[in-house]
Amino acid sequence: MAERIAITGIGIISSLGLNVEENLNSLLQKKSGIKEMELLDSIHKEIPVAEVNKTDKQLAEILGLEYHLELTRTTLLALIAAKEAWSNSDNKTVKSGIISATTVAGMRTSEKHYADFQNGVGESFFIQTHDAGDSTERLADFLGIKDFITTISTACSSSANSMMLGSRMLRSGKLDKVLVGGVDSLSLFTLNGFNSLMILDKEHCKSFDQSRAGLNLGEGAAYLVLERESDLKPDSKVYAYLEGYANANDAFHQTASSPEGNGAAMAMENALKMANLKPEQIDYINAHGTATNNNDLSEGLAIMKVFGEHIPHVSSTKPYTGHTLAAAGSVEAVFATLALQNEIIFPNLNFSTQMEELSFSPQTELLKKPLNYVLSNSFGFGGNNSSIILSRK
Repeated sequence: MAERIAITGIGIISSLGLNVEENLNSLLQKKSGIKEMELLDSIHKEIPVAEVNKTDKQLAEILGLEYHLELTRTTLLALIAAKEAWSNSDNKTVKSGIISATTVAGMRTSEKHYADFQNGVGESFFIQTHDAGDSTERLADFLGIKDFITTISTACSSSANSMMLGSRMLRSGKLDKVLVGGVDSLSLFTLNGFNSLMILDKEHCKSFDQSRAGLNLGEGAAYLVLERESDLKPDSKVYAYLEGYANANDAFHQTASSPEGNGAAMAMENALKMANLKPEQIDYINAHGTATNNNDLSEGLAIMKVFGEHIPHVSSTKPYTGHTLAAAGSVEAVFATLALQNEIIFPNLNFSTQMEELSFSPQTELLKKPLNYVLSNSFGFGGNNSSIILSRK
């Protein structure tokens, strides 16, 4: 039997709050973080976003750091969430690593300073903070992690894939403890890019609704600490277990999922197979649920294909946080962990009308019920589909 992987630490920052407790309270109060743009300097003020309501300088103050320009917003968000996760776990002296995911990386800083640099009136400091690995290296230095450091960028499945790689590193014996997760900050690059694809809703997004009109972008970071169950002490705190996972790529289109949901179905089926579970044993699906026409149809049909007449409760938490891109998988893994711990299914906000192609509707009210297994989906551009399954015990 494969070694079980335990989650021994969690940390998060999002538009819902600066830590795990604040995020949980917002979820329980059905309080969305999506609102009018305040901090991102864009001409598209009509587009709602889910911002972390702190300036870069304020984020540095939370960390007790002196703010300087080399600390990008991406790095600052990552540091806050990673610090909470790492401090939540039993930090014994073992071979440890970090696998962090991002897509935006230092783009927000580059956007601010590139034009001045190009015109010969600015400095080049931002160049070293631009690449995806910069925030990971700074995280590792901040937390003192030295044995293994790497960065993953597979679009919106990035941080789910970091959890998979971390689990494999533990099971192979290459690491004894690993910090996994992801971070993305809002940037003009992503806002304009998604706007050019015409998949941004100018109202609050409506996942799995017949009248859905697109997604809302968000920002944030979430990290989890993974360890082998056999290495835990009797008094070690375990938040949940990572029972199964899978990645499948249907290679249908650069930005669209296959209309039949082939890759999504394959990811869920293989995750179930790895966890040695039957579809009817899943109690709740935290769906990718971006509220775009393509994703919700593709994912919904995939759920119907995999679960048949035994479709569990389904909801998307993106109407709370917006789509946090590379951070989405770990943000929602933390939410799935909180669902298991509190035996609560979070509602799918803003829903009114069932999609005509689907046989199910998402859960729309906060539901208290026993939960043993939660499946969380994260699907990215290029058909990069990832599913993970968490258990309570």
